[in-house]
Amino acid sequence: MKFISWNVNGLRACLKKGFLEFYQRERPDFCCLQETKMEQGQADVELGEGILEYWNSAEKKGYSGTAVFTPHTPIAAAYGMDLDKHDHEGRLITLEYESFYLVCCYTPNSQDGLKRLDYRMEWEDDLREYLMSLDRSKPVIYCGDLNVAHQEIDLKNPKTNRNNAGFSDQEREKMTALLSSGFTDSFRHLYPDATGVYSWWSYRFNARKNNAGWRIDYFIVSDRLRDKIRRAEILTDVEGSDHCPVLLEVDI
Repeated sequence: MKFISWNVNGLRACLKKGFLEFYQRERPDFCCLQETKMEQGQADVELGEGILEYWNSAEKKGYSGTAVFTPHTPIAAAYGMDLDKHDHEGRLITLEYESFYLVCCYTPNSQDGLKRLDYRMEWEDDLREYLMSLDRSKPVIYCGDLNVAHQEIDLKNPKTNRNNAGFSDQEREKMTALLSSGFTDSFRHLYPDATGVYSWWSYRFNARKNNAGWRIDYFIVSDRLRDKIRRAEILTDVEGSDHCPVLLEVDI
């Protein structure tokens, strides 16, 4: 099965920059989006016959939001973690299938000066517990913009970004804790030493042209799916957002 995850930084804008052409070219089994910044029906998303759409939009208009597009009917769909403090910003969609759970996530940013770090830490702890509870039932495929570069090789300038949002010691430790709880970073599993491969670039300072980026978009899978990973790629040539899509192919 082919999975794609992409922070589109506003789907309405991305639709004008080739999103549908990309979707039709790739035809993934699952297309998981973050930062849609819209509600279903606010734009024509012409995906083709038989494609189901699952949307979780923020209460605040034009902010955050996730969506999953798939031809595969789930057993159940859930929105959020069923925790009120986390479930107003449209950040989580879970689809249950016979042999796995798919979780699409847009992790809260800790913001400048780490103003939202305390909340981010609560999110990380609750989300890890949520994923572990799912994993006790069946394997999990967890994807999205997780807003953290885990290791120094995951961003161009680690020393000057130390303790900035997305590369604070606390955020990195939470990713380590997640991976130590029975989960595998699919890209690092296949490419443990790969450098210079990023999924997000600032719009400033010609960052994308200079490849001064961060790898903050992931497919993380239950450890027992590790040997079923066939591809884990970062599609750096695809434009349309300040992020590029990431791809996973897994036998499941």
